[in-house]
Amino acid sequence: EVQLQASGGGEVQVGGSLRLSCAASGFTFEDFALGWFRQAPGKEREGVSCIRNSDGRTFTEDSVEGRFTISSDADKSTVYLQITNAQPEDTAVYYCAGFQLISGYGCYRWSWYGYWGQGTLVTVSS
Repeated sequence: EVQLQASGGGEVQVGGSLRLSCAASGFTFEDFALGWFRQAPGKEREGVSCIRNSDGRTFTEDSVEGRFTISSDADKSTVYLQITNAQPEDTAVYYCAGFQLISGYGCYRWSWYGYWGQGTLVTVSS
């Protein structure tokens, strides 16, 4: 059974940093793409960053490029999202999600994510 466990949320001040973690189990880590989504109050859920665990290729949306960094540790079957220079618009519930990779396709196909973990709340305060 695929399980994704997100953690690391909390309150951070504007300009601060936070690292989210997603612990994965129940599948071969390298066979999956894992991504981070977020849903702000009153808004639709959006994909923000993802990684192909097969080769480490990443993708990050322009809206958070330069402030969000995704990385993974295959030994720990864990994906991270480093948030720096946090802004009020980053306040959201952050979700970790995954899908089984198909050769030749990138991880940014947000509609392909079929496995979901529970969310972790990030609140950016001024």
